[in-house]
Amino acid sequence: MTKDSSYKQIIVSMDNNNRAKFMASSNLYITNLNRTLKNIKSDVMTDFIRKDQHGIIITTNKVVLTLELQTIEKYIHQ
Repeated sequence: MTKDSSYKQIIVSMDNNNRAKFMASSNLYITNLNRTLKNIKSDVMTDFIRKDQHGIIITTNKVVLTLELQTIEKYIHQ
């Protein structure tokens, strides 16, 4: 997982099967990610999720800190 501060994107590597399953319910994942971030008292909100050739890209409203990045990573990989 990497973070690009200029674009406020989090890139999560996934194989094609996991990416397709994740994208099928992306609205649910956005809602749950935002709820999870709110629970840790974060100001970061997930705006949208899109897929690319290597996995998914999660776009947020602002740059994430380490705790927020870890929270998102933990949620994605559960």
